Parts: sequence; C-alpha cells; structure tokens
Amino acid sequence: MPTIVVDVMPKPELLDPQGKAVAGALARTGHAVVAGVRQGKRFEITVEGPVTDEVKAEITAIAEEILSNSVIEDVVNIDFGSESAEA
Repeated sequence: MPTIVVDVMPKPELLDPQGKAVAGALARTGHAVVAGVRQGKRFEITVEGPVTDEVKAEITAIAEEILSNSVIEDVVNIDFGSESAEA
C-alpha cells in the first residue's frame, strides 16, 4: 500500500515558539552553526490501491482543509512517492 507524506509548516511571517525553543537549546548546547529552526508537522497517509489523479486530488484537499490551519500554516510538500497509476 502506498504511503503519501504531507508536510505542514507555520507561515513564514508568524512566530514559531517551538522552533525558537529548539534553536535556543541547540545554541546552549554548543551547536552554534544553527541559525534558526522552524518546527512543523508531518503526516504519513496510507492509501488502498494505486495513487491515481483522483487520489492525489483528494489527498491535496485533505491536506489543505483538514491537516493544516490555513490561517497560520502552509502545506509545503505532498510526496506521493514513486507509486503511480501506471505502476
């Protein structure tokens, strides 16, 4: 069964307190090379059958309408993997 990965991140113009906390912890532990951190969400969705255009459209709608809050987050990537309708 194919697994589709959806990545959601806070909008760039908004504060990211979790990312800021991680960046601060990294700086305190000697990881000075890190200039900043943004923390997001990753969803792994398993679907039945091949990943057709219809499945892609449905997953895209789910990502935009349910998995992310469009006021404060962006869906930054949907990885449909190598599984396709032609496979």
